[in-house]
Amino acid sequence: MEDAAFARKEESMEQYARVIVDISLEKLDKTFTYRVPEQLLGHLEPGMQVEIPFGKGNRLLTGYVLELTEEAAFDRDKIKQLRGLSQKGVQIESQLIRLAAWLRRTYGCTMNQALKTVLPVKRQVEEKRRRQVRLLLSLEEAKKQLKELERKSQSARFRVLAALLDEPCRDYGELTRVCQVPAQVIQKMEEMGILKVEQETVVRRTIPQELPKFLQIPLNEQQRRITEEIVAGFEAGDSRPCLIHGVTGSGKTEIYLELIAHILGQGREAILLIPEIALTYQTVRRFCQRFGDQVAVLHSKLSQGERHDQFEMARKGRIKVMLGPRSALFAPFSHLGLIIIDEEHENSYKSENTPRYHARETAVYRAGLTGAHVVLGSATPSLESYYRASRGEYRLFSMKERVKRRPLPQVTVADMREELRMGNRSMFSQALRKGMEGCLIRGEQMMLFLNRRGFAGFVSCRTCGHVIKCPHCDVSLTLHRDGRMICHYCGHEEPQVKRCPACGSGYVGAFRAGTQQMEEAVSREFPGIRILRMDADTTRTRDSYERILKSFSQGEADVLLGTQMIVKGHDFPNVTLVGALAADLSLHASDYRAAERTFQLLTQAAGRAGRGEKPGQVVIQTYSPEHYSVAAAARQDYQGFYQQELLYRKLMGYPPAWELLAVYMSGPVENALSVGAAALRAAADALNQDGQLQIIGPADGMIAKVQDQYRKVLYIKGEQEKRLLACRERLEEAAQAECFASLHIQFDKNPMNGF
Repeated sequence: MEDAAFARKEESMEQYARVIVDISLEKLDKTFTYRVPEQLLGHLEPGMQVEIPFGKGNRLLTGYVLELTEEAAFDRDKIKQLRGLSQKGVQIESQLIRLAAWLRRTYGCTMNQALKTVLPVKRQVEEKRRRQVRLLLSLEEAKKQLKELERKSQSARFRVLAALLDEPCRDYGELTRVCQVPAQVIQKMEEMGILKVEQETVVRRTIPQELPKFLQIPLNEQQRRITEEIVAGFEAGDSRPCLIHGVTGSGKTEIYLELIAHILGQGREAILLIPEIALTYQTVRRFCQRFGDQVAVLHSKLSQGERHDQFEMARKGRIKVMLGPRSALFAPFSHLGLIIIDEEHENSYKSENTPRYHARETAVYRAGLTGAHVVLGSATPSLESYYRASRGEYRLFSMKERVKRRPLPQVTVADMREELRMGNRSMFSQALRKGMEGCLIRGEQMMLFLNRRGFAGFVSCRTCGHVIKCPHCDVSLTLHRDGRMICHYCGHEEPQVKRCPACGSGYVGAFRAGTQQMEEAVSREFPGIRILRMDADTTRTRDSYERILKSFSQGEADVLLGTQMIVKGHDFPNVTLVGALAADLSLHASDYRAAERTFQLLTQAAGRAGRGEKPGQVVIQTYSPEHYSVAAAARQDYQGFYQQELLYRKLMGYPPAWELLAVYMSGPVENALSVGAAALRAAADALNQDGQLQIIGPADGMIAKVQDQYRKVLYIKGEQEKRLLACRERLEEAAQAECFASLHIQFDKNPMNGF
């Protein structure tokens, strides 16, 4: 009896590790189970490097621990034991696997999904090789050989040798093309000892070519003070993220440059995240001018081979600075010292695919693994970041003045309701038309910004500006083609109204606008005006962003018009007018963040004007001039907006005051989806016996059907993050039931994008 009890006790103390053997292989799903030796119990963690006996011959290989468990995958007697921790030390792959384990725990996904996120180059990519032909003969020998070839009428070889006499080392393809010879000629001449064909590996670089010389711009007093304070915190061991809240044009980029230079001086590496590829034109040029070939660039337009080369250069220590959008966060640096997130408020830092991670939170965790620092920057910080800064979780630095004390632009809010009363039914208010005329007369440039790519969305009254909202959720109802107005948060629906419930006007409808319509309207109003349009349709090719922005910066157009991508981070000194058309398109989106996004977009748009020596002017056209987000943006008053919006979030129980979990469900059979969604709601209710969670839905997704997949969403709100994460874990377990077999279920912590 005692022996049996002892055996059970010994068995219960056993721990097993799921180990992946070779992360360079494409098959990342394959894991192997090993017994953890007694001396490592309590010391082993996911992501650590271990030595394992592998295969029939028990070859000693290096593996990485993915997870620890007390349950054996199969017969315990057949499970081999780990040999110990790897003597090679902590590798970058180990750090990234630990990061993947954190993503799985925090955002709810499989380990495979997390691994494929942090290891974006998953398959072997063929190296790009360049062939060159080099002349082996001396000048005297070559001339003698040339005469001999001419005497023998060997014209093909004569042409090749003559070309190599002019340039002793030539590209193989160029040489055969110019001389019009087949490969056999080159091969024969190599056998004769006249030349040699050499091959070398070519790294596919992505930095701009022919960069102008970098001109060091001395920091002003404001920039120098903040740089010194941030560095002092680094050196004092303060690991809190730093938030730089600087008005548009205050010179945050110069601070980034100095901080990166400081980190590189310590022999460490840096990552700079930028929200969109549209920002790379100017940003990349400035950083490449400063740091030269130490910089690599990532973006979505790169080929698989180019991405592979950038990551390999980072892995081998050949580059020290990685620039790019969200995916650049996973650059395999082994001595990472700094992560900077520019325009940290941007939605693009939130992944729309599983795992639905946020780059800001993920950067903070990765920095903790490596002892690196995180710096966030924005003229309009996200409520989450500013909320944490106000509570002391982040270090806050404010930049209240533009470089050279240039004034902020003068902002005019044009009430489009009043324009309609005066008979103006055009796309342009009187204030904007007058501003455009003056801009053209003075030979200055302008930017016209349509707040969102045109589509039929919220329903509003053109007479009084009233927007039809959900009575339960305080978000606008979305008009569907069948005439129904639906709330995509709780499922409330009602028929389309014909008259405004506020003033009785019959001018009620869904707002329709688009960049092409805007371009046509500008051309009609100002014949001969030079226009560049920048939207999803004109930026499909790889170099389209750079081509459009470069043309505009060189004065080849009078007006740059487009969607939100034109108002983020660009610096054009000759732009003196910015017109924000249809501010209401984002203000009344079916999203609790609508007011925040509107304030950010309008403030960022206003910040594009007057960045040079000439003063700037901004015209905001809106049907809701009294809304606090519009009024605060016109005043460039972040504090006023923050206080008002935070009060709303607290009253409604939204982040950052509360935590929000979205459960997205989709499936090919509508009835099966409804049954599964109801079952998941019942499981959530069972976990909420104490009533500390608020559960909303399930309701149809914002788009109820996509590619024959029906979609529903369930929202769960709570004040405590731990409670919400525990609820998600239980729902993940519940989702393994048979009724969910045909459904695809995703979890999204504090969602920022619709479903």
